[in-house]
This record gives sequence, structure tokens and C-alpha cells, in this order.
Amino acid sequence: MRWIRVRGRFGGGDERLREEQRAAQVTELLSVTDLTVTFPTDTAEVAAVRGMSFDVRPREVVALVGESGAGKSATAMAVVGLLPEYADVTGSVRLHGEELIGLDDAGMSRVRGRTIGTVFQDPMSALTPVYTVGDQIAEALRVHQRDLGRAAAKTRAVELLELVGINQPDRRARAFPHELSGGERQRVVIAIAIANDPDLIICDEPTTALDVTVQAQILDVLRTARDVTGAGVLIITHDLGVVNEFADRAMVMYAGRTVETASVDVIVADRVMPYTVGLLGSVPRLDAPQGARLVPIPGAPPTMEALPPGCPFAPRCPLAIDDCLAEEPALLPVGPDHAAACIRVEHVKGRSAADVYGVSTAPPDAARDPDAPVVLRVRDLVKTYDLTKGVLFRRRIGEVRAVDGVSFELRQGHTLGIVGESGSGKSTTLHQVLELTPPQGGSIEVLGRDVAALDRRGRRDLRGDLQVVFQDPVASLDPRLPVFEVLSEPLSANGFDTSRIDERVAELLTLVGMRREDAGRYPAEFSGGQKQRIGIARALALQPKILALDEPVSALDVSIQAGVINLLLDLQLRFGLSYLFVSHDLSVVKHLADQVAVMHRGVVVEAGSAESVFADPQDEYTRRLLAAVPTV
Repeated sequence: MRWIRVRGRFGGGDERLREEQRAAQVTELLSVTDLTVTFPTDTAEVAAVRGMSFDVRPREVVALVGESGAGKSATAMAVVGLLPEYADVTGSVRLHGEELIGLDDAGMSRVRGRTIGTVFQDPMSALTPVYTVGDQIAEALRVHQRDLGRAAAKTRAVELLELVGINQPDRRARAFPHELSGGERQRVVIAIAIANDPDLIICDEPTTALDVTVQAQILDVLRTARDVTGAGVLIITHDLGVVNEFADRAMVMYAGRTVETASVDVIVADRVMPYTVGLLGSVPRLDAPQGARLVPIPGAPPTMEALPPGCPFAPRCPLAIDDCLAEEPALLPVGPDHAAACIRVEHVKGRSAADVYGVSTAPPDAARDPDAPVVLRVRDLVKTYDLTKGVLFRRRIGEVRAVDGVSFELRQGHTLGIVGESGSGKSTTLHQVLELTPPQGGSIEVLGRDVAALDRRGRRDLRGDLQVVFQDPVASLDPRLPVFEVLSEPLSANGFDTSRIDERVAELLTLVGMRREDAGRYPAEFSGGQKQRIGIARALALQPKILALDEPVSALDVSIQAGVINLLLDLQLRFGLSYLFVSHDLSVVKHLADQVAVMHRGVVVEAGSAESVFADPQDEYTRRLLAAVPTV
């Protein structure tokens, strides 16, 4: 329903009618009542969403928050009608009073893109690789505006690219998706979503996997889109920093239903559900001291095929009592516009996350030894890549200096964090260190040995002291091998006593907080956080002195991430490990790193102790990175 300002006089009755219409519009944008989504399986039907009810008003931003598997995306996709055909959707979804559940494909196609715009998590999947971005925006316009000519649609596409902050929109409209950066592709997806002036914009993890500065820019673009279109926004995210920066109201989901809902200010300051407390306590903070522990939520979310009786969160809840196991609590008011599904709210109010979960967040008393021996020294490191032209006969037309004169030191028992945006050269620097081969320029010394002077056997011996934990725990584990073989393989390959391999595997699993019995299971049977713990156990198998951590927690939910960060801190304290830590998440770096090197365009623009760099950054690029970090 659109309201157009009309010039002229209105009588008192007309004015009253218009006010009533405006009031109706405010309450009728999106209304979801008792939404249930069920998927059939071989053994039973699985309810991914269980009785969700909420509304979204014009210009309001409502966030669905929770861990993976909570039902956030299934809820949003049910609203826009993008669930697979075999999904059984019941309840009511009304947009401006019109029921959407039960609409046929033709009816939903008229709604999608016109009245509801959608911004997906992965822009490369949302864009067609063989069409220019300008053509794709123009197509979205002409599908719903039949009277719009090609030339007018292309002109409007350029205007939309300019609106979402694309530089040189005329030229970029002629580019293909692969020619744009990740942030630019997400801007194009937003341009398509708002092309037809929608009433509702649904954003499914729109900033996940983006650099912190790009994330801040995308949130600004979404604010602009909301203001220009007057649309309400439903955003799905697991990032509570994004929720705090962008949303007006939040619904915390667990096991397919809302367990707490309130304005964002109330959720952050006066949360009363233990699960919400745990989510907030898991978030790394820029104002926390180095080495401070986070508050992880123990265990993992339940499988929806076999929900436990009573409150689904009870097996993980530190405040659970017998009554929690008897019956699932209803979502009841606990304050003005504040509701929670918990019978223990009075035991949560006014308590910190550490107090509720019975853990200490204090950093260890033992100070780092500033004169500890240097275990890794990099001097004037250079890595270039040739720029070539042609297909059959490729000729060199220039070079890209991915790493340009980088120098740093890592001391025993310390953590050096290398931070920067995508393309800054941090991962290339890490790979140069891990290769243990002579660099193109500069020098690399590992445990006092210059890698340029190593022979094949020397490199093999040194690799046992320098191990790596990868970003993606799924891709880094062979799905065909049980955990025992994953952990025993490096032991066998390096001549470990075969009679002690069973004992060592059990020891490694215990070390990372897992059970000995897990050795017989396959990677697919574990959660993302457990897979990363297995990856860490494998890296520790040969008792290395240095661990290279390549974005080790960026692919994990915040609650799981907290447990892995605590594990890394504990292992370092116990074994005196040195960490070379690469990340774009400055909050995580603040918890782990003693020293920080900030990279930009292949160059270290600022380096020093983490405390001084975060408290008093000297370089403009560092200040910009810190300013872009969303906070809770």
C-alpha cells in the first residue's frame, strides 16, 4: 500500500481518514502468526520452525538472532516463499493484510522482487555470472515494470549502483560479477533488492564473510535503502555486533522458536534468558584485556529430529532445574515489550555472563616474558605475481607486489596478530612462512634457521615444529577417515612409536576438550566447533613450537568461537606455544595477540604491542579498521 502526498485542501474528515490509514499501514506491513515449517526425513518429520509469531513495521529493522540450525533462515525463506516444495509450511504470513501462505508460484513471483526484496548471504550465488551487473538490475526492473523501456531500465540501473555506493557506476554497470570485489557484489545484490521500491527487505546474513570495513559500508547501504524506500527490514544474523549497530528489535531463536524478544537496547542491557546471556558473553570485545577468557555456551544445539523433553536449552543451561525438563516454557512478558521463554528469569537479572555460567573471564596472572627468544623472524619479505595478457601466447605486462618489504618477529610463548582486509597481503605472508622455501626477496628464519639454507630433510624436520590450523574445519578434514586416522596419520608419517599411537590420540582428544570415544567417529558427525578442535589436535600431534592460525574461528558461530578462543589461550599457557595469527576480526585479535602488525596493500602500516595499537592507533588505516568494528 503506497501513500502519495497530494497537493490541495482536505476537510477534517479526510484528514482523520488519512491518519487512520497511516496507523493501519504501520501495523499491517508484515504480520507472522504461528508459523511452522516442517521437513520430511526418512524416519520422521522435522519441525525446523515451531510457532513463530512476530511483526515488522515500516522503516523498522527486526533481527532474527541465534546459532546455526536455530531456524532463522527457514523462517525468513518461508516469508518470501523460497523453501523447497517438500517443506510443509503452516500458520499465517500477511503482507499489508494479504495472506502469502498458499499463494501459487505466479502470485509469489509478483510479490518477490516487487513488494519484498531479498539480500542473500552469498552474492556470487545470487548473481548470474554470464550477464553484466547492469543488465541484471535492469532485468529486475523490467520484470515488474512492463512499461519500462530498455534504455530507461539501464539508466535506472546506473542510478541504483550510485545509490548503493559503487564508484564509477556507468563503467561498473558493464562489469561482470567476477570483476567486482565481494563488497561490490553485495552492493549489487542490494541494488537489485531495492530496484522496485519494496515494502519489505529480507537480509539473510548480508555481512557474513566480509571484511569489517566492508561490513560497515554494507550496513550503511542497507540504512540508505531503508530510508529511501521506507521499507521494513528483516535481517538474519548470528553477529550480535551487527544487531546492536543496525537493528531496532531482536528476536533470539533457539530450536526453531523465539526464546527472548525485546528492543535491541533491552536485549543488550537487560537480557533475562540464559541462552541470550551466553550469546552476549561469547562476543569478543575490543575493550577486553589481552588473554581475557570469553563465556562459551557448553554443548551444541539439539538436533531437531529428537528435541529433549521440556526446555530445549536445558541440557546446556547452567541454571536448569527439574521443572525445566518437565515442560517447554511459553514465551511470556517479563517487561514492557519484552518477553522470554524461561522460568528462571529472576535468577538471571543483574548477573554477568561469567557469574551465570560460573566461569572466570580474567586473564592469567603470569606476564609474558618480553625477552623470550625469537622463534620466527621475517625481514624485508617480498612476493610478486606477474600480470600477463593473452590466451595462447601470454606475455608479461607488469607485476603485482602482494607482499612488499614486510618485517616482524614472533617470540616464544607470544602471539603475533597480522590483521588487514582481504587483499592486504596477510595470507600471502603466512603462506610464504609455511612453505619453508627461499622467498623471492628478504629472509625468513624459523627457530634460528634460515629457510633459504634448508635442504629437503631440513624442511621436513622443521615442519614438525611449525604446524597450521586452517580456516575451514570442514575442508581441512578428510571426510573418509575416522578421527583416529586423522590424528594418527601425522604421527605415523613422522616415525612416532606405533605402540604409543593409541595413547597419543586419546591424549590429543582430551587436550582439546573431546572424549576418547570420539576417535571412532567421522568428521561429518561433529559440529563446526568440534571439527576445529580436531584440526587443532592434529596440529598439536607432533608437539610443535609454532602454530600458524589462518582465520581459525571466522567460520564458527560466536558461541562456538568463544570455546575455541579459550582453548587456544589455555594451550598456549600450558605448552608455551607461539602463535602466528592471521585474521580480519580485530575483536578476536584483541583477545589473543600480544603484538599486532596491520597490513594494507602488501605493506605493514603499523606494528606494536596490541595494547598500544588498539588504544592509540597512529595510522589512518588502523583507525578506520577499528572504527568499523561493530560493538555490543
